[in-house]
Amino acid sequence: MQPAGTQAEANGRTPRSTDAVYAQLKQHILDNHYPPGAQILESEVAAELNASRTPVREAFVRLQQEGLLEIVPRHGVRISALSPDDMREIYEVLMSLEPTAVELLATRKPDRAELASLIASCDAMEAALEGEPDLQAWAQADEAFHLNLARLCGNKRLAAMIMQVWDQAHRARMYTLSLRPLPVKSTAEHRAVVEAILAGDRERAREIYHAHRERGGSELTTIIQRHGIQRL
Repeated sequence: MQPAGTQAEANGRTPRSTDAVYAQLKQHILDNHYPPGAQILESEVAAELNASRTPVREAFVRLQQEGLLEIVPRHGVRISALSPDDMREIYEVLMSLEPTAVELLATRKPDRAELASLIASCDAMEAALEGEPDLQAWAQADEAFHLNLARLCGNKRLAAMIMQVWDQAHRARMYTLSLRPLPVKSTAEHRAVVEAILAGDRERAREIYHAHRERGGSELTTIIQRHGIQRL
């Protein structure tokens, strides 16, 4: 019997690790290449990603644990869709977790060098809104800010929980990006959070961030209701 890698090569597929397949499949889901509600087969994904079935199957299990898809026995997987209630729950979780990460970071009193990634994201968000706004560039900088903030908090379990929930909300944020007001206020709030962290003022940093997340959730909920969006 041939080893898995040899068999994959015999089938014209390059052996790929589960991590590589997982990362690419996850990005396809987040970018709506596989839209919410879509049902896809293991064999289809293996062919598209030029991978053998084993890493695809293992990636499916990881992505189901993250809430991005549902394994349907004998029928492949179904890409998870988010309802308005799902989005409300996601923002409630983020309002609970992210301010704690901000407070932990501020307690350490990091210097500007330690917060370079956050400062760079603030700069990029501001630049994206100058002249003709580039909302895609703004969204990329916004996402980098939040993910780096989670990584910098010093609590790996908390960071992992935040990033998992953040990934679940990614498609909804991108879907509603052009429906939201120009994110000038949001950009200013990001900068204010960074300044509070640099000052070591953990209470103010937490307060600003909680208000930022609460306002963002309310704004998104209003948009969903106004446009009658039932699935994201």
